Amino acid sequence: MTDLKHASTSARPKRRISGIGQVLIAVYAILAVGATGRSAVQVIFKFDEAPVAYSLSAVAAVVYIIATIALVARGVIWYRVAWATIVFEFVGVLTVGVLSLTVPEFFAHESVWSYFGRGYVFIPLVLPVLGMWWLAKHPPSRDPRVEGGAA
Repeated sequence: MTDLKHASTSARPKRRISGIGQVLIAVYAILAVGATGRSAVQVIFKFDEAPVAYSLSAVAAVVYIIATIALVARGVIWYRVAWATIVFEFVGVLTVGVLSLTVPEFFAHESVWSYFGRGYVFIPLVLPVLGMWWLAKHPPSRDPRVEGGAA
């Protein structure tokens, strides 16, 4: 009887998303909603005031949406999409952060990534670093029965 019980629990797929992964995904989802709302208002009502900054906010919103989906979705392809979006996010935050300090006239108004995410308590700067660390520690399994596997 104990062998049967042990066999059924070991055949059950493991969850890839747990603990800090859930928190990471929640923060990405919150940023996705926040950046989407902010950029929608900016693009619809004030685009002519700061087209570069507001376009960058819209790009950030799309990146956060895709990253959230990719972190939740299963499979090797979604794992790669997560890496691509999070690395893109990190490069974007660094680039826009440096440009907003060195060429402030490009940013008549702040974007999500301006000044390294200052308007979002620097979460846009820290989040991709945590995301890349988490992805490195949780690669997808080759076993399709395991969540995050090749299936």
